[in-house]
Amino acid sequence: MPCIETWIKVDLRTVSFNVPPQEILTRDSVTVSVDAVVYYRVCNATISVANVENAHHSTRLLAQTTLRNMLGTRNLSDILSDRDNIASAMQTLLDEATESWGIKVERVEIKDVRLPVQLQRAMAAEAEATREARAKVIAAEGEQKASRSLKEAAIIISQSPAALQLRYLQTLNSISAEKNSTIIFPLPMELIRHFIGK
Repeated sequence: MPCIETWIKVDLRTVSFNVPPQEILTRDSVTVSVDAVVYYRVCNATISVANVENAHHSTRLLAQTTLRNMLGTRNLSDILSDRDNIASAMQTLLDEATESWGIKVERVEIKDVRLPVQLQRAMAAEAEATREARAKVIAAEGEQKASRSLKEAAIIISQSPAALQLRYLQTLNSISAEKNSTIIFPLPMELIRHFIGK
């Protein structure tokens, strides 16, 4: 074409790239390996060619360093539980930095957080201990409620001798349901009291 020395074809579609796994030391001194994916597009073709030598390569390098810098200021628990906010903050930082390159960062997603094997085992043991402690607390609360119910039942039965006798007969009935059981019938308390009274 006349009057044109060189031309550069710029793709304005949204493209994505994987940020390779980065070894990061968190604020609480745990080494984790984190990778992410970044979605971006060229929003100004002229600036992306004139202001930076290679906009795509520069965006990739910036994403790697931003991921390391941002996660290095967080605790491990924050990284594991607050990925959405971290990704949103990273997207904002990248978008501000690449605006002068004609790049619009649309989305950042943290894909995977890989922990050391020893730490995984320690976290699994801690979670199991927490579950066991919770189960013991629930069992203790159940025992406490059962003892209160037994106390209330004892008070009610002690106020009525006939209720005690009925409970005794009900217990005998449940025992006799089992095979090969020997049942010894003691004398009813009312008969003993009658003879004692005479």
